Amino acid sequence: MTNTNSQQEPPRKGFTGTQWMILATLMISSFLGRLDGTIVSLATPKIITDFGITITEASYITTAYVLGNAVFVPVFGKLGDLIGRKPLYLFGIIGFVLSSALAGLSWNLSSMIIFRVLQAITVSIDYPIALSIIAFEFTDVKQRLQAQAIWSSIFAAAIVFGPLIGGPLTDTFGWRAVFYVNIPLGAIGTYLAIRYIREPVEKIKGLKHFDWFGSLFLGISLGTMVLVLDRGQTWGWSSMSSIVSYFISIITLVIFIFIELREKEPVVDLEFFKIPAFTIANLSSFISMMGLFGGIFLIPIFAQNILGYSVTKSGYLFIPMAIGIMTGAQIGARLAQKISPRYFVSLGMFWGAFMLYLMSGIDIKWGFWDIGLRLAFFAFGIGLGFGPLTQAAVSTVPIQEVGVASSVLALSRNLAGAFGTAIFATILSGSTTKSLIAIQNNSVINTTNPILLKIIPGLMEAKATITAYETVFIWAAIFIVAGGIATLFLKDVKHISEPPSTTIDM
Repeated sequence: MTNTNSQQEPPRKGFTGTQWMILATLMISSFLGRLDGTIVSLATPKIITDFGITITEASYITTAYVLGNAVFVPVFGKLGDLIGRKPLYLFGIIGFVLSSALAGLSWNLSSMIIFRVLQAITVSIDYPIALSIIAFEFTDVKQRLQAQAIWSSIFAAAIVFGPLIGGPLTDTFGWRAVFYVNIPLGAIGTYLAIRYIREPVEKIKGLKHFDWFGSLFLGISLGTMVLVLDRGQTWGWSSMSSIVSYFISIITLVIFIFIELREKEPVVDLEFFKIPAFTIANLSSFISMMGLFGGIFLIPIFAQNILGYSVTKSGYLFIPMAIGIMTGAQIGARLAQKISPRYFVSLGMFWGAFMLYLMSGIDIKWGFWDIGLRLAFFAFGIGLGFGPLTQAAVSTVPIQEVGVASSVLALSRNLAGAFGTAIFATILSGSTTKSLIAIQNNSVINTTNPILLKIIPGLMEAKATITAYETVFIWAAIFIVAGGIATLFLKDVKHISEPPSTTIDM
């Protein structure tokens, strides 16, 4: 390991070859982690049959992954600042490959849950460390915005390739293949990381400065919060299990805040929230992502249960959406160089909310493009803010704290997904029941035909479900409008300070 002095280079219009390779390396790892979150759900029915478990038991496979990811993202954001980002990044991608192989070898539900937790822990390293590396490697502000937008687009690609890859893999090779597919891609990512990723941390502080107690109480608080959000509808939101979870989550959160206010190296520096741009960027991301996840995760269910689409065809609905997100992200990165982000990001959210409002007219007569085009235009509006909001969240903190700041942003978005899914699933369920009761009370059946009598209840339920979807999309649109309003208060921020002149070559 040698120290080399480097002078500040003049801004470039394009990326260097090394920068492109670094960005490609980060995108491979991010793609694998996000792909795994969607691809496994398609293989779940096969896992249920193979293990002889119930649907309720199988849901813990997803819960384990969500819990592990939510709890460890802020921890690894801080660890990267203390022990170095390159070794931690390599540990994450290698660990994810190994845990994926183990998950593919699972022999029962218990082993699968354990290996899914390991997958979630290792993949949670990716987000905060990747953004830290981008901040150090892309020193020019315009380049950094473009790099963040390109990197963010991989999340949209994972939405598409999950259904496209997962269905054929499961049908052809069995459910274990959805885990084994991570091995070759992970091996490529590992080689590229060793070859191209440089260690930006100059002074390694070490684990002796790590905030163990803060991490512990934050983990308990987040874990119980995500658990009740994931299981609350099954348990009942006012059940004893839910109430205990609320209590534990709130008490441990209070203890965590008390610890952080006195800790020299807090796992989450609460001083960040005194920075208006940081707070508003996180708040806007959280609110809009709630609407995004809450409204969109229901689309495949509607397509399969109401329109009769296959799993693969329902996955095709997200191709236009992915194109919209990637296009919006690139345009947003370019606009941010010329226009104050708060204006076009807010406008994009309002446009996305309008598209969701149009989705409230969803009907059994709708075809593929009726849904697909609306999703594409919706995603374009949301995609405009991906890069600028990320930049706003990490650009106002010291360069050595980018890992922590980006982990808070990742946590905001992860929690938004959990909150959005829980809230809108509950709205859908309650609205369906309410609509069905109203339809039954206001309907008169003037037939004794046994065939029709069997069909009519199904038609009533379908109508009630469609009405419930209308309600969900309206509420999702309201949430995204709120996110757009919050973004209007996002003032122009000073750009992140440049990396120190002395770097460390690995």
